[in-house]
Amino acid sequence: MNVLKNYINGEFINSESKRFFEFINPALDEPLGKIPISTKEEVHRAVEAAKLAFLEWRKVPGIKRIQPFFRLLALIKENVNAIAESVVINHGKEWNAAVGEVTRTYQMIEASLSVPEYQKGQYMSNIALGIDEYSILEPLGVFIMIPPFNFPAMVPFWFWPFAVASGNAYIIKSNEQTPLALQHIFKYIDEAGFPPGVINYIHGDVEVANQLIEHPDVVGVSSVGSTPVAQAIYTKASNLFKRAQCHGGANNFLVVTENANVEKIMTNLMNTLFGNSGQRCLSGAVIMIVGNQNFYNNFKKQLLKATTSLKVGYGMDKETFMGPIVSKKSLGKLNDQIQNGIDEGAALFLDGRGIQVPGYEKGYFLGPCLFENAKPGMKIYDEEVFGPVACLDLVNSIEEAVKIINQNPKGNAVTIYTESGEEARFFRSEVHNIQTGINIGVVAPLAWFPFAGSKDSFFGTLRAQGYEGVKFFTQERVIIERFHGSTKIEWD
Repeated sequence: MNVLKNYINGEFINSESKRFFEFINPALDEPLGKIPISTKEEVHRAVEAAKLAFLEWRKVPGIKRIQPFFRLLALIKENVNAIAESVVINHGKEWNAAVGEVTRTYQMIEASLSVPEYQKGQYMSNIALGIDEYSILEPLGVFIMIPPFNFPAMVPFWFWPFAVASGNAYIIKSNEQTPLALQHIFKYIDEAGFPPGVINYIHGDVEVANQLIEHPDVVGVSSVGSTPVAQAIYTKASNLFKRAQCHGGANNFLVVTENANVEKIMTNLMNTLFGNSGQRCLSGAVIMIVGNQNFYNNFKKQLLKATTSLKVGYGMDKETFMGPIVSKKSLGKLNDQIQNGIDEGAALFLDGRGIQVPGYEKGYFLGPCLFENAKPGMKIYDEEVFGPVACLDLVNSIEEAVKIINQNPKGNAVTIYTESGEEARFFRSEVHNIQTGINIGVVAPLAWFPFAGSKDSFFGTLRAQGYEGVKFFTQERVIIERFHGSTKIEWD
């Protein structure tokens, strides 16, 4: 069976570990290979390589630091389909979504090319007579990244291009469930010409992640995962006085008013609710219908028609809209949450459990599931359900909807569907979530804008991507200077 290699100090290296973890094709319930649970010595070797590389890399002019990124950008663009295929077979993502993920991946590289511009700093002359003051953004050292399973190619690129282009060195720990896409990408990283040790990829589990966080030569950590995982990483890192930006779970609300163009938004709603099989932090979880019973009934009818037309299948089939759930364990948890929703009194009017996909009978498939009569206080309504499951809720007003949203501890993304500027303006000014969509369900900021939620969906100060990402990976050094000049004139 294929055993993936670590990438340390510019080389692919077999691990000496005796412990391994199988990663699976979730559509077939078949192993694709193994990753090693890297040894403590290998973790230390990766950090040492990054630390030594940083000492030289930080001195390289910014315009030269971005040159390998131009080569990497070209390589990824030339191999979009190959990377997308590795995402599909290891994660289960539908083909179009996988291609979209790779597109977002290389957009992060494009955005990182502007890092030298961000690092110019500030300057003010004559703050006092003969005294000037200026600042520069300096890199800090070795950073690490702990990624999620659900966007195995893209999410690490929220961070490492901005870190490395700023002059830092970087280590990415693989995700145990979906390591294949990034392993594939590291072939192109190797070809791109980064100096050895500047960017590294090491396989492992929670133990390896903790070793990286605790290493005295690591200065900061970025992570994406569930809220408990984000809290744990943030607590550990901050207690060790390290920088941390930890993205947590979500429970995203979609508000539909009577002023919405229901026919026009239905395609967007399908992607929001069921794209990536609901396994993303930007998926819609609760649809609040603001209006009367007739409007609710009409909306429900159109939603049900659109949902039942979606094709569930293998991601390599270009007609597939929803692929499998990432693992048998995740599927089991989702089935338990659905049953708990029923037990709480919510009505499951579309049940996607037990779906069979011809040719993939062993796959971890779950069709779209829709509840109604769910209300705040129920777990199915209040807590994150990381799959193709959503609740409908009829509310009396936008004010009521905003109150419910603001009381929920999660705060990743929120959307209102309306053609009324008055409704939209009220909503965006009163809701506490800082990633807000207006007739846009998947509120995914482009690489030039910051990405992170609020409340229990993010732990940290500076978010991923763009200028905030650069600020996270640098510190601003302030310099105040004066020159007295010579009091003696030298003559030839």
